[in-house]
Amino acid sequence: MTVPAQTLTETPAASRGDIAEVARLAYPVVLATIAETFMQVIDTAMLGHLGAMQLGAAGFAGLWIWTLFVPFTGTAQGVQAFVSRHDGAGETERCGPWIWQAVWLVVPAMTLWMFGVAYLFPKLVAFIAPSPEMQAAAIGFGWARLPGGPAVALNFALMSFFRGIGDTRTPLVVTLIAVAVHLVFAYGLIFGELGLPAWGVVGAGAAQSIGSWVFSALLLFCVFRRRVRTRYHTLPVRPRIEDVGRFLRTSAPIGGQWVLDMTTFAIFGSIVARMGDVSMAASQTMLQLLALSFMQAFAIAIACGTLVGRYIGAGDLESAERSYRSGLMLGLGLTVFIALLFLSVPDALLGLFNRDREFLALGKPLLALGAFFQVVDAVGIIAGGALRGAGDTRWPFLVQSALAWTLRLVAVGTFAIWLQGGVFGAWLGELLYVLALALAWVLRFRAGHWRTVRI
Repeated sequence: MTVPAQTLTETPAASRGDIAEVARLAYPVVLATIAETFMQVIDTAMLGHLGAMQLGAAGFAGLWIWTLFVPFTGTAQGVQAFVSRHDGAGETERCGPWIWQAVWLVVPAMTLWMFGVAYLFPKLVAFIAPSPEMQAAAIGFGWARLPGGPAVALNFALMSFFRGIGDTRTPLVVTLIAVAVHLVFAYGLIFGELGLPAWGVVGAGAAQSIGSWVFSALLLFCVFRRRVRTRYHTLPVRPRIEDVGRFLRTSAPIGGQWVLDMTTFAIFGSIVARMGDVSMAASQTMLQLLALSFMQAFAIAIACGTLVGRYIGAGDLESAERSYRSGLMLGLGLTVFIALLFLSVPDALLGLFNRDREFLALGKPLLALGAFFQVVDAVGIIAGGALRGAGDTRWPFLVQSALAWTLRLVAVGTFAIWLQGGVFGAWLGELLYVLALALAWVLRFRAGHWRTVRI
């Protein structure tokens, strides 16, 4: 199952960092994220057939649960920066131990955190105060999703290792298997088919947890395969205080960025949830359709981060910068296609989820806004991925801290509440935030500070 990555010596100098190399590394991640997006779309569509409340409850709860996951998943992703640098420098034996410096840190912490979240989540939902029906459904979904938390943290560390060595195809194969397992359980547990109980929204959360643990088992099998463990020394090692400290200095700001971004976005989602079940359902559908673009941009960002880190490790800074530029060009091409899709067939896209008149009336303007939103968002995602690959994480964390708690919340509150723009106004405020963030990341990379970062 594990596919060896192409080494630097196998890549002609003239081709390093070009669009073809970025695409070659990114396409398995794109396919994997498309599979995950397809899974989420199918989940959303199945819940939509139960009703707008169930659809909105899963979106609302899922947003907050993921927000509570990201301190650990974001930190685990830092494995990629260390592994790609060692791989680029030809130090393959130093790649595998970084998996375990991350795992011993994030998985036990995530496990303890899940117990605390299980107790606090109903209080959080009650404080935000969506409709009583949505509160009950959201709590049920959250409790069913929490057992998968430790597996999610483990998965990010393992996937970051494979992506760091330039092997993006192994996570693709694992993703396809795990998605298939998830969809079978989701169908059975939501509707009570295949001999399983009909749990509705709770069943969707339980299916996600089952899929996460299946994903972990498959990735561990790949990590321990003879060819991988021999070349990259992937057998478990004890935690080393010095290495854990190095890992935290580079990786904790990534987790911090994700926390800030998701916390403020969860607040955004909570504002929308208080507008009513149909508004929340329209916003959740918008988010799922944006994932058609977001997940591809995320895949390209991973490829850029791997290549930037690899070429920095090899001392080839020009190829590192070329990788970033190629990633932006590839991302823009994909997002223009998605924008045309949003603008040309909005009724067909929205109809996949719900055909309620009020839902369609709210959803069509959102998709028109989303056509521009996802282009800007992709630029920021890819530039941010290149900075993370270079190990430039602390400055972005500080900038995002300022923008998330000032511009984002102020803009969303102004357009959605003060100017009474409703769900469309909330997304307009979100657009201003991602525009400022994308500009900050692009200017940061162009300034060249990443060339001198030490991790």
